[in-house]
Amino acid sequence: MAAEATALWQPREEGLREICGLLEPHISPNSDQSRIWQQLQHYNQLPDFNNYLVFILAHAEGKSLEVRQAAGLLLKNNLRATFSSMSSSYRQYIKSELLPCLGASDRTIRSTVGTIISVLVQLDRVAGWPELLQVLARCLASNDFNHMEGAMDAIYKICEDVPEELDVDVPGLSERPINIFMPRLLQFFQSPHAILRKLSLGSINQFIVVMPAALFMSMDQYLQGLFHLAKDPSAEVRKLVCSAFVQLIEVRPSFLEAHLRNVIEYLLQANKDPDDEVSLEACEFWSAYCDGTLPPDSLREYLPRLIPVLMSNMAYTDDDETLFDAEEDESFPDRDQDLKPRFHSSRFHGSDNMEDDEDTVNTWNLRKCSAAGLDILSNVFGDETLPTLMPLIQQKLSTTSDSNWKEREAAVLAIGAIAEGCINGLYPHLPEIISFLIPLLDDKFPLIRSITCWTLSRFSKFIVQSIGHKDGYEQFDKVLTGLLRRILDTNKRVQEAACSAFATLEEEAADELAPRLEIILHHLLCAYGKYQRRNLRILYDAIGTLADAVGSELNQPKYLDILMPPLITKWQQLSNSDKDLFPLLECFTSISQALGPGFSQFAEPVYQRCIGLIQIQQLAKVDHVTAGVQYDKEFIVCSLDLLSGLVEGLGGGIESLVAKSNLRDLLLQCCMDQIADIRQSAFALLGDLARVCPVHLHPRLADFLSVAAEQLNAAAVKEAVSVANNACWAIGELAVQVHQEIAPVVLAVISCLVPILQNAEGLNKSLLENSAITLGRLAWVCPELMAPHVEHFIQSWCTTLCMIRDDYEKEDAFRGLCAIVRGNPSGVVSSLAYLCKAVASWHEIRSQDLHNEICQVLNGYKQMLGDGAWKQCMSTLEPPVVQRLSRFGV
Repeated sequence: MAAEATALWQPREEGLREICGLLEPHISPNSDQSRIWQQLQHYNQLPDFNNYLVFILAHAEGKSLEVRQAAGLLLKNNLRATFSSMSSSYRQYIKSELLPCLGASDRTIRSTVGTIISVLVQLDRVAGWPELLQVLARCLASNDFNHMEGAMDAIYKICEDVPEELDVDVPGLSERPINIFMPRLLQFFQSPHAILRKLSLGSINQFIVVMPAALFMSMDQYLQGLFHLAKDPSAEVRKLVCSAFVQLIEVRPSFLEAHLRNVIEYLLQANKDPDDEVSLEACEFWSAYCDGTLPPDSLREYLPRLIPVLMSNMAYTDDDETLFDAEEDESFPDRDQDLKPRFHSSRFHGSDNMEDDEDTVNTWNLRKCSAAGLDILSNVFGDETLPTLMPLIQQKLSTTSDSNWKEREAAVLAIGAIAEGCINGLYPHLPEIISFLIPLLDDKFPLIRSITCWTLSRFSKFIVQSIGHKDGYEQFDKVLTGLLRRILDTNKRVQEAACSAFATLEEEAADELAPRLEIILHHLLCAYGKYQRRNLRILYDAIGTLADAVGSELNQPKYLDILMPPLITKWQQLSNSDKDLFPLLECFTSISQALGPGFSQFAEPVYQRCIGLIQIQQLAKVDHVTAGVQYDKEFIVCSLDLLSGLVEGLGGGIESLVAKSNLRDLLLQCCMDQIADIRQSAFALLGDLARVCPVHLHPRLADFLSVAAEQLNAAAVKEAVSVANNACWAIGELAVQVHQEIAPVVLAVISCLVPILQNAEGLNKSLLENSAITLGRLAWVCPELMAPHVEHFIQSWCTTLCMIRDDYEKEDAFRGLCAIVRGNPSGVVSSLAYLCKAVASWHEIRSQDLHNEICQVLNGYKQMLGDGAWKQCMSTLEPPVVQRLSRFGV
């Protein structure tokens, strides 16, 4: 086969020389990479360029390994882009040249070939390359190290990238590929070569989650192999053993039950492995075990041995990068790599935003994993951990010498880690613990100051709840002023920790902060003048959280004079392409909502800037040269969310700004954007605008309704549930404002909402609630359209209405329910028990009119059914439901 393919194509010497001449400077860091890249792109146009690359990789033995490897890596990237358009003879040539290289004498060549083979399997499937499996099987059986290692490297990469490809039926093969390879992979556990033990174990580990029959049937042999490799001299192999046990306890714990004592004993030892990566992988086991399905009892007896191991691993190691960063004071400018990626969560209307607020990306290490393990153990075993843990903490805290500061820091971290799980056992001692922690805010070591900020924040709820008790306010005040002092620390890491801790305290304290608002603002705005860019982002969050916490209390001239001028100065300084605008936009969103109408004096320039940012970004999407900025969806999302904040804060006061802008057309474009985050924020703003100035949406009302309805079909809900949620809510808000004008989309919307309610299991709670509310609002304004169909959805609708908390949205939904029942009472009669349960879900209906309507509906059914049938219906209900119905005169 190789000879056939080679006969089809031969390289020209001149072409080889030219391409090698380009690859040599391509791998040199000092060359003009952009020029070389352009030249390589020129060669890329040649149909046989990839043939040259594979020839250089396989045969250019006079060239350096680096040049041959560069040819291989370029080939790998090209194949992803061009494979589908390549001629079959060129595809065959490349494959035929790669296979003999599996046994190449140099490992770099073998490894590069393995990478390319894995890419080809992804592109052409195993069935498209039957020779590959034969060659791999021959190499594995050969007993020649180079051939075995080359084949194992390729198999490992295939298992890592597309494990499912090896567990499929292949025409011409009597067995699936994984069934053929599995016995040999397990044999390699005994190999004298560490690389073969590592690659074979790593390959099998990739199948634990999917568990093909080949592994299921070999499980006893696999587990024996793991125990055999448990003390392997290679740290990479020991790490893979730990990884296997972690994965098994997560997804297949039943396989480990019979061996659990041995596994736990092994991992206790591995958790102390001199190799940090092995001990980190072993440490993952404890959290995985606690999150899994096995009863915690099996772990209980090991706590006295496990907790000291975790504690000893929680101290900083001498080479921890944090130790070097911690030396930087505020005068060091931030480097670009210091600025962590940030993720803005699009605005979400509902009870359970699914977005993750965690917007920091940190290096995971043994210290953090051990602290997380202690945290989860304390949540599972609670106060049972304290007899072992507290003496260790006290012993570490009692060491006062400078050389032991890392031990003291680890003890403070441990107190924070158990703050949630051991709160009952700690509770009687908390005043004492907090009194002990407060002076550590002024410790000479910056990492002790920073961890103390975090640990105090973990007790925020207790600190705030104690305000009314003896000495409670004084302690709250000491924590508050201590954190404010640390916000002005000269060390950047302490500033970051203090700001984050203070934001947590703000959320708990809320209006308790009002008496100290002036001093808080002075500290935050003093920090604003001295922080570098990275910590400024966290400070914006603390300012925004403060606004959320104290609300309208902030709307006083003496506070606004401190808060607003520096923020507005920064707002004016930042260009339209500066990503530091994002956290400032978020901060302004919170401030505008807190100040309400009080923000009107600042509103116009903020509003116009948001409109401008959206316009510039929409232009940049199609022509970034004319726009003068690179496209970034975050500018649009943050601007839409700030506009929502302005609408919420100013209410009808926003109308004059909307009237003289093109927001309506911009918003419609955003509602139709391909990017889900933009649509999500756009529909949130649509719903907000519908509530305060629907008249300005009127000219494009049909378009808005049509686009919103499109977000609710089954495929759209599956693809972007948060968008569907906001679109659903916006339709309901529009319905109560425009009444009959919503009629053209009513049936289309119902046809989408009813399946959502009928297939509620596993769906986002907020989408269900908004679907039920919007269904009710449509029924309220267009009962004649919906009443004929009520029997098809009344049961699932009422079931969801039971889940919704009492508020004006629930009132709207029940007005629709009453309107439909009046229009078609017989359509509901067979589901009367569901209706009764929905009515009984009310704790208090504030609207007397609605209360009266519900009384009329229930009494109407009581008369319609007669006493006997009504009593029969009541007997099917729980006694508390019947009792609540008595409030409605039945």
